[in-house]
Amino acid sequence: MARRPLPRILSNGTASIARSRELARSAADSATDVLHPLITITRGLRRLAAAGRRKWADTPKDRRGPLLFLVASVVLVVALVPYGPLLAAIALMAAAAWTGRERTAPAPTGPDEAQVQRLQSLYEALVPYFSVPEDPAPLFAHGGDWDKAFTSYDFDDTGRVSRLVVNYPAYFTDGEAESRARIEQLLHAKSGRGREYHFAWDEEGNQLTVTVLAPLPTDIAAQRFVTAPGETVLGFTDETAVQRTLPVADGEEQRDVPPVVWRTGVRSTEPHLLVVGQPGSGTTSLLRSVALQALQYGDVLIIEGSGTGDYACLTGRDGVLAIECGLSGALASLEWAAHETERRLISANRARQAGHPPPEDTKRPLWILLDRPSALGHLAAADGRKDPQSLLQVPLRHGRAANVTVVVADQFDSLEALSDPVRQHTRARVVLGPATPDQLDEVLGTPPHTTPTADVPAGRGYARLGTGPVHRLQVPATPDPYDDATSEAHRQAVMDLLPERSTPADARPTEQEQDQDRDQPEPVPAEG
Repeated sequence: MARRPLPRILSNGTASIARSRELARSAADSATDVLHPLITITRGLRRLAAAGRRKWADTPKDRRGPLLFLVASVVLVVALVPYGPLLAAIALMAAAAWTGRERTAPAPTGPDEAQVQRLQSLYEALVPYFSVPEDPAPLFAHGGDWDKAFTSYDFDDTGRVSRLVVNYPAYFTDGEAESRARIEQLLHAKSGRGREYHFAWDEEGNQLTVTVLAPLPTDIAAQRFVTAPGETVLGFTDETAVQRTLPVADGEEQRDVPPVVWRTGVRSTEPHLLVVGQPGSGTTSLLRSVALQALQYGDVLIIEGSGTGDYACLTGRDGVLAIECGLSGALASLEWAAHETERRLISANRARQAGHPPPEDTKRPLWILLDRPSALGHLAAADGRKDPQSLLQVPLRHGRAANVTVVVADQFDSLEALSDPVRQHTRARVVLGPATPDQLDEVLGTPPHTTPTADVPAGRGYARLGTGPVHRLQVPATPDPYDDATSEAHRQAVMDLLPERSTPADARPTEQEQDQDRDQPEPVPAEG
């Protein structure tokens, strides 16, 4: 038996009801717009009537008679005046329109009671530092007015200070680092811990601007950055710190973020880099990120002093000259790097004297990455052999002219083991992980204008290129793809950046071996 079709009203009922509701909603909105003046006047008449009833109820009974006589007299005068009723109606409509208008509550001006208490607490805490007994009219005094000292202030949703401008007396020693550090530490403690503050000292105008910094993005994975040859992205910083942005992929979307770009090569003023941090702070991830970017245009030689196999993913890749974890291999590789630097210098000098361009084999950048060289130095001292860092003197001193770049990463407890050439020639510095102000000053050469928090994510720190300013830094996530704790997204991002594997000529498999291994998956190296 054939099925009979549903009635049209049942099959299209839902769509008709939806269209009807949309039409009704549109008609209601249009009617509201057209009748808005009438609605306003009606609301005003209702409010005037309610006010009249309240006035009549509040009037004593012995005064209601004279009030009625006064109202009747006014009505009679208006009725006898030419055009009086018309003018009275117009006045009534105007009063009703004014009374019936939509009133919005005025925005509160000034801080509330809790904010005033917080500002007063900050003011009282600064009194011992910004006042002296000899001042006849002190700007900071116990029980004084905070509004003269704090000219501008903002609060966040939690009621804590997010921005504050402090006027301080001219006799305050704002040129001394210790004096400024005491003020910064006090404001950091009183304004709320767990946030990072930026302090901008205007010594000429005697003003201090305190700003709460937003956290840097930690979800940017390793990828191909839009940079020129000789430019390396160390990480990302604040928007107000640099005048450049880079497009980065965030999943399926794309956004622009401000980078910290380190320029290397012949015209670089900071040709070598020193990275210092605590264990687990992300120094190896930064070196891995630098290696992936360097392999796009040059060759890489990796010396791993810790011997944990963090660079196993680069083994056998195009452009990776060697990955040495032992002392003998490190010494041999660094000795070759020193001879290669000298060869490049001699070849370029001879070509320059002959009036020819530099040879092509001297133009390709050579990167020497040393992770934990202090560990190899301890092994060399125990074995009675020379420190591998002694072989870095030639690449460090003449690397810029030979297109050779040296990157050294070590920990804070091994800073004393770094050789003098490493300290002198690595003018680009990066500090990752938690560090004290003294440690930051020792590595960067100057303290940052921010207060670091106690708990920071991996890859978070500061960077300073030469004599430039200190930037906050967040290294792009570049974990070891062979680590079980690595997420699939970050693992795949690193694997996509790895060059093709290169096989030596004497180790190429035969056609029969290729047929046997064609369906075999590529083995994954073990950790460490």
